[in-house]
Amino acid sequence: MTFRQTRIVEFQHCDPAGIVFYPRYFEMVSSVVERFFTDALDHGFHRMHVTRRIGVPTARIAVDFHTPSRLEDRLDFALAITRIGTSSVDYRLACTGPDPRFTATGTLVHFDFNTGRSAPWTDDLRAGLARYLETEPA
Repeated sequence: MTFRQTRIVEFQHCDPAGIVFYPRYFEMVSSVVERFFTDALDHGFHRMHVTRRIGVPTARIAVDFHTPSRLEDRLDFALAITRIGTSSVDYRLACTGPDPRFTATGTLVHFDFNTGRSAPWTDDLRAGLARYLETEPA
C-alpha cells in the first residue's frame, strides 16, 4: 500500500523566478511524513510527542531532482515503506506533477524522549508501518 497526498506549490515555496527553491522540497517531505503518521497510522505528532513522548526524527535523506516545479503546480506525493528495522524505518517518496519532479529516500528513527535514545518500535506503530511496506521494489 502507498500513502498519497496532494499539495499545491505556493508562493512561499518559490524563488523570485517562481520555481520551487530546493530546500522547500525538504519541508514538503517532512510535511508528507507527518501527514503519513497522522492520517495513515493515526499517530499525529502531538499524540506522539506530548502524550507518548516519542518521535521519528530523520536520520538520513537523499533526493534526486528531476524537473522544476512552479508556482501553483499540483504535486502528487506517494510514500511507501521499504524497510522496517528494530528502531528505524526506510521510506521512498516520489513527487510527480504530472511528470517526475523528485524522488527521495530516507530513514526515520523511533526515538524515546525520556531516554534520549532510539527505541524499538511499539507493536501498534510497527503494525501500521507494515501495512505500507513494499513487497517488491518499484
